[in-house]
Amino acid sequence: MRKKELKLIVTFHTTADAMAMEKACKEQGASGRLIPVPRAISAGCGLSWCADLECRDALKKVMQSVGIEEEEMHECMV
Repeated sequence: MRKKELKLIVTFHTTADAMAMEKACKEQGASGRLIPVPRAISAGCGLSWCADLECRDALKKVMQSVGIEEEEMHECMV
């Protein structure tokens, strides 16, 4: 079983935004991965982006560059 760590969780309004985030991060070399939204968080879409806490600014730049708007950014144990 994977050890739980404090991570940055980015939630999205739509599944399309989550998929666009995955594509943009791969193209721009940003870290993280697409995961189901953790139970502790409720979100409009069932997918979220999980990354290390120090990636917050880099992820915001990626989202701005492709026009993705996050629903919220959380710090959560996953």
